[in-house]
Amino acid sequence: MVTKPAQMEIKSAEFIISNTDISKCPQHNRPEYAFIGRSNVGKSSLINMLTGRKGLAMTSATPGKTLLINHFLINKDWYLVDLPGYGYAKRGHKQQEELKRIINSYILERPQLTSLFVLIDSRLEPQKIDLEFIEWLGVNAVPFGIIFTKADKLGRGRLTENVKKFLDTLLEQWEELPPHFITSSLDKSGRDEVLDYISTINKSL
Repeated sequence: MVTKPAQMEIKSAEFIISNTDISKCPQHNRPEYAFIGRSNVGKSSLINMLTGRKGLAMTSATPGKTLLINHFLINKDWYLVDLPGYGYAKRGHKQQEELKRIINSYILERPQLTSLFVLIDSRLEPQKIDLEFIEWLGVNAVPFGIIFTKADKLGRGRLTENVKKFLDTLLEQWEELPPHFITSSLDKSGRDEVLDYISTINKSL
């Protein structure tokens, strides 16, 4: 009989620091789980939903507001890291290059990074920018999972179809798929699955 891992209870979630330089990130030996996605994918809402803290990550109607690496300490045991969004076209070239530097340096050089969660808007067809980013993670052997967001915005049939289409597109390049989760910040679906996944990894470290 397979025993399901105990559901993680979020007892505390506290903001620690924001910065643009990984050398200034907290020095510790705890695991870090980072969240990233295209601008306006619903990252702040997802982080608030996962932690059960409505204002922990600031949400905004303006896409592309997260320009910093934000560290949150969860249960005094592991870190949730909110990374800048990628692909916001209204930014100037110089700012886009700076964001790319911030994102790349954290993902490639931060030894505490245990897993990266790539957020995908479940309402959309597979986007080239997301596929290219995931391919870059594969080339650099970065451990990651995929979180499909905004599941409540679609009927179940269309949702299933969109997720399958994205995963089938990945299988054109990948031999096996990364873990994936389907979430809604509105009805909290997928929350237990994501937190259980983190909990299982933490117990294995």
